[in-house]
Formats: sequence, C-alpha cells, structure tokens
Amino acid sequence: MTLSDAQSAETQPLINIETAVIGVLGGTGEQGRGLATRLTGAGLKVIIGSRTAERATDVAREIGESVRGMSNEDTAKASDIVIVAVPWDGHRELLASLATALSGKIVVDCVNPLGFDKGGAFGLNVPEGSAAQQAQTVLPDSTVVAAFHHISAKLLLDQDIVSLSGDVLVVGDDRTATDAIQALAGKIPGMRGVYAGKLRNAGQVEAFTANLISMNRRYKGHAGVHITDID
Repeated sequence: MTLSDAQSAETQPLINIETAVIGVLGGTGEQGRGLATRLTGAGLKVIIGSRTAERATDVAREIGESVRGMSNEDTAKASDIVIVAVPWDGHRELLASLATALSGKIVVDCVNPLGFDKGGAFGLNVPEGSAAQQAQTVLPDSTVVAAFHHISAKLLLDQDIVSLSGDVLVVGDDRTATDAIQALAGKIPGMRGVYAGKLRNAGQVEAFTANLISMNRRYKGHAGVHITDID
C-alpha cells in the first residue's frame, strides 16, 4: 500500500471542489445515480459511468443536461475525483481493470460488503479488512477515501426532499484528500462531512450499514448517521 500512516498528510494536491470533475463509477445504479443527482443539483460537474456508454448516457439525460454519461473507463480518465458505487461482487475486478486510469486520483469508495440471510443483513469478511482497503491494495497509485456509505438511495433520489439530514463519515490516510471529500459531502444540502479515522477503520463504517438496514426494516424509515458534540 503506497499511502501509509507514516506518510505526510499533504501528499495529495489541493483540489477545488467547485471546479473538479466528479465521476461516479456504477452511476446508473440507485446509489450512484442518487449521489450524481445531488451533486449535480449542487452545481458540480458530474460524469456517470457504466459498463456501456449508451446506458450511462441514457441515465445522464434523465438526471439533467449538465451531466455526461460515459463508460466506466472513460469516466475514470476524465474525472478528478472518482466515486465507486458498484456492487461488491464486481468491486475488485472493476478497479483492477481501471488502475492506470485512476492513477494519481482521489478514489472515494462507498461500497458496503454485505450478506443477507433470514436474519437480515450482515457485514462480510474482507481479506484486506474492508472494501476501501481492498481498493487501496488494487490501486496503489491512487489515494483511496471511504465515504457516503450511510445515505439512503431512496432519499437521494427523492426530488421532493430538498434538504437531507445527517453526516457522512469520511475515512482515509491522506489529510488533504479527506478534507476534499468532507467538502464534497457538504455540497449535498443538509449533509456534513465528518472525519472518522484512518483507512484501517473503514471496515466498521462499511459494516454499520447492516445495522442501519435492520433499523429501517424495523421502523419503516431511512435511518442515517448524525454525530453529536462536534463543530
């Protein structure tokens, strides 16, 4: 892993969120499409990626004229910050195929490795420790940050909800990169980016999604996360 705890917190160049191009791999799925919709609504430049450019272009048109649709590979190449919102089953394979295109970029992993059985959702064991750590292993020349795990896709896609409510836990080893993603999270109305530790802590953040799913099933809601007593 290229970026270790011992490295400088200033290894990633400063990024202006207002002018950065945000790519969303898996942008045609509910979570990716929801994030793309909210970030576009905040005035950011967004590209959604899919396995086929045609599918991505169709969904981009549904979101708005300012959104572009491309293949996942072209999205990775054309973006400054890339959000990974793909199914867990294809996570490693896709990122490995895009390692060159993602070199030198901030990669935001919001994938939750979860299983489901009669007892409900549960976190899966990942050999690297988490999806985000797997991403960093597969992408040694990228700066991986974990974020956006706990926002309901249904809320993101509900255009009747102007402002959401909650916090986005941001986990990573590079201070400049985590600051940038906190700022990105804050562009979604009602949301706040909160630094939540080093990348080694991503596993418990990802797995907590299983608890939220259990809450939502019991209480028929769309529970998120709100951290108290910090500015």
